[in-house]
Amino acid sequence: MNRPTRVLAIGLAALTLILGACAKSTGAKGGPSATATGSFGVSKDAALAAEVPAAIASKGTLQVATDASYAPDEFFAPDNKTIIGMDVDLLNAIAGTLGLKLTFVNVKFKEIIPGLADGRYDVSVSSFTDSKDREKTVDFVTYFQAGASIFVASSSTNNFTNLDQLCGKPVSVESGTTELDDITAQNKKCKNEGKPEIVQHAFPDQNGANNDVISGRAVASLADSQVAGYQVKVTNGKVKVTGEYLAPAPYGIAIPRPSGAAPGTGPLTKPILDALTKLIGSGIYGQILDKWGVTAGAITTPKINGAIS
Repeated sequence: MNRPTRVLAIGLAALTLILGACAKSTGAKGGPSATATGSFGVSKDAALAAEVPAAIASKGTLQVATDASYAPDEFFAPDNKTIIGMDVDLLNAIAGTLGLKLTFVNVKFKEIIPGLADGRYDVSVSSFTDSKDREKTVDFVTYFQAGASIFVASSSTNNFTNLDQLCGKPVSVESGTTELDDITAQNKKCKNEGKPEIVQHAFPDQNGANNDVISGRAVASLADSQVAGYQVKVTNGKVKVTGEYLAPAPYGIAIPRPSGAAPGTGPLTKPILDALTKLIGSGIYGQILDKWGVTAGAITTPKINGAIS
């Protein structure tokens, strides 16, 4: 990935987090981390800001839930307090367009959607794959697309390219992710084929899953494609990607809607869609993805609830 020098410095610092003892595995224990809006030349668009309901606009600052263990999308900066990444930059740009500010809170991934549903958080950006099941609870505005990859320790002679090859083997993954769902589905196939099931090593955050592979306790790990690729960079080649087992699917910004309300009617759903559309058209969206070396996942037309499965 082509990254500017200042981003490489961030990546090397993130290595400490990955190889450490899962310092952020306790979710929100690390506390909120405020990040300023207005980067990339973003300024408030009065017409779009007017779409934000008055009750939300009057708050001024929104609480954003994110699992900050998924570099380069969302992770801790070298100060181990500030949450940074592609998702963070993008949502800050959206908020700036709408005249809002954000406070990011580190939350275990599997707890984010329940937290949105019960009103603890105003919105979430955390590498969510937009799925029809998740759309039953929250709205999504699609902003990116990513496949899913298998990565192993660089010393490994395994060349895994599909989940069939992992039957009977220990594999690490983050809890609450679609990758864990993929293992669960694959285990049914393993059993039907008379093979032993994949041994799941599930962790509360991606850092733990990464470290499990590097230490040799798991023979492989699963992660979204750009995240798996980023591990090669930040570990100085201690891991390698062996294959992408799923084609790209849409990521979505998760937005709560009132209980019983129709899908797509969340109070912030249309404002976020319209602000993102403007950022794509202005080129700022592309600048953000380029900064983090993930332009391969760019989309041209965001959608409300655009799940493909």
